[in-house]
Amino acid sequence: MKRLRFVLEVHRATHRIGLFLEGAVPPLGLSQGEAHLLAYLLEAGDTSLSELHAAFGHKRSTLTSYMDRLEAKRLVKREARPEDRRSFQVSLTGPGQTLATRVHRRLEALEAVVLGQLGEEDVESLRTGLEAIAEVDRKDHPSESPKRRRTRTRST
Repeated sequence: MKRLRFVLEVHRATHRIGLFLEGAVPPLGLSQGEAHLLAYLLEAGDTSLSELHAAFGHKRSTLTSYMDRLEAKRLVKREARPEDRRSFQVSLTGPGQTLATRVHRRLEALEAVVLGQLGEEDVESLRTGLEAIAEVDRKDHPSESPKRRRTRTRST
């Protein structure tokens, strides 16, 4: 059996990001996934569900669940897109923008601590490695790209 060289560290780092978010005072009242979605929406602006799916790689049902919870908290709103009424545009509400700003500042603080310990070359190598991880599923299973997965149905 070959020793894992980085997977456990990636998992540990992801867990630590969640703990860092949980340490916000006052508490954010969000799951880690919800927090990341708000931070993304703050940077990207109004975004389609398809764009969020492509950015995060969540199953559509998971993304819908996150959106349902964020909408119930009145942090985001989903509206039919005028150019294609079958798809939805997601935007931050006023309270969502306020909370997303808090989340983003918290994540900026985390990045500042880490960036203080890394050189620019280290940062680029880290990004390259993380992007490679994100692409593994698409390279190994090109027929199951995020768009195609949605159309797969179970036969009975």
